[in-house]
Amino acid sequence: MIFLRSSLFALVLAVVTPLYALIACLVFPLPPMLRHRVITSYAHVLMWWVRHLLGIRYTLLGRENIPSGPAVILSKHQSAWETLALQVIFPPLCFVLKRELLRVPFFGWGLAQLPGIAIDRNAGMDALTQVVEQGRTRLAEGIWVVIFPEGTRVAPGVHRRYKPGGAVLATRGAVPVVPVAHNAGEFWPRNAFLKRPGEIIVSVGPPIETEGRDPVEVNARVEAWIEDEMHRLFPHHYRDE
Repeated sequence: MIFLRSSLFALVLAVVTPLYALIACLVFPLPPMLRHRVITSYAHVLMWWVRHLLGIRYTLLGRENIPSGPAVILSKHQSAWETLALQVIFPPLCFVLKRELLRVPFFGWGLAQLPGIAIDRNAGMDALTQVVEQGRTRLAEGIWVVIFPEGTRVAPGVHRRYKPGGAVLATRGAVPVVPVAHNAGEFWPRNAFLKRPGEIIVSVGPPIETEGRDPVEVNARVEAWIEDEMHRLFPHHYRDE
């Protein structure tokens, strides 16, 4: 059944993604926020299929911690699931992504119509400058920014060094950081075709204010909260430590 469900979900992706790429091109003349709302309904549609076809549900902890104004979300990154779910859980947001993704047929064409932060990851320190400059523009427009501080998807139980880019953006943009922990990789592993049914726990932490704080301090607070929360909620991944 897992193979059948995963195969059907792949078929859904193959149908829905080109359709939304076409919609994204057609709504280009609309104002940015309205265009954003139309195109990101893609995530809501796919999350319905994730729940009802794949059998992957989620429980949200800490909804009351979501601030009313724009913020930088620093989240654990284990799978593609959270790139969909965060769009459903939070207000309008954008991701920091590789510029090359915009050239991917259909999916990238749709991304290109959204206010986002596309960077050249081979640019070294210039990549951080791109994140800060474009990110401050997005925040000023009322769009939240999502950054995965570990830089790549990690397996459950794995902890990589947290890069400071998100904390730098938040301090320079004078907005809070919202940390997010979850275990999506247990059911939707990295680059895996097969997805297992189950319940993902998403925990949103209290906003971390950045005013008067150094980015290094902010980054350390984020890392400490997320990793402590991962140990608290999913101790089975860390039993050998």
